[in-house]
Amino acid sequence: MMHILNVISSPRGGASYSIKLGDAIVEKLQAANPDSTVTVRDLATNPFPHLEEAKLKSLFTPAPARTPKQQEAARHSDDAIADLQAADVIVIGAPLYNFGIPSTLKAWIDHIARAGITFKYTEKGPEGLVTGKKVYVAMASGGVYSEGPYAAYDFVAPYLKAVLGFLGMTDVTILRVEGTSIPGQEEIALQKGIDSISV
Repeated sequence: MMHILNVISSPRGGASYSIKLGDAIVEKLQAANPDSTVTVRDLATNPFPHLEEAKLKSLFTPAPARTPKQQEAARHSDDAIADLQAADVIVIGAPLYNFGIPSTLKAWIDHIARAGITFKYTEKGPEGLVTGKKVYVAMASGGVYSEGPYAAYDFVAPYLKAVLGFLGMTDVTILRVEGTSIPGQEEIALQKGIDSISV
């Protein structure tokens, strides 16, 4: 049985192209794997708190030694990592905002990137511990950033590939709905993105 984790980061709800593309990916995965299950993590409606001193201290304190306050502070990270480890396939909705990812998605990444749990340092350098996962990134942008003069402004795809790879998730496919703000392209952008899905 395949377990799919669908991570939503856009606050635009039904108007979001990254959500629409992510949903299309999940639908195709379910069609190919009828017994699959899906967990949805909507970071727009249930955001992860940004890291601050108390949370960082709790993450660096061994679980048995945590105070009740530290246990509560670490809960978000523990839950996010449990979701990640239980999933066979992860679908991440990632709109391009000001050339990068939404802060809600960055906060989620900060909670899943934990030394000794999702990666470790060795004599040969860092080693990712979240392996055997397939990741699809459903990326949406008003302009075209996959090629052309603005490709250098895309800090979404390279960043996600780098940080996920650092954690051990090296099988990452970037799918795009792009040009949604360009007259003449907005009508076909979503369909082009959906047609590019191969699972």
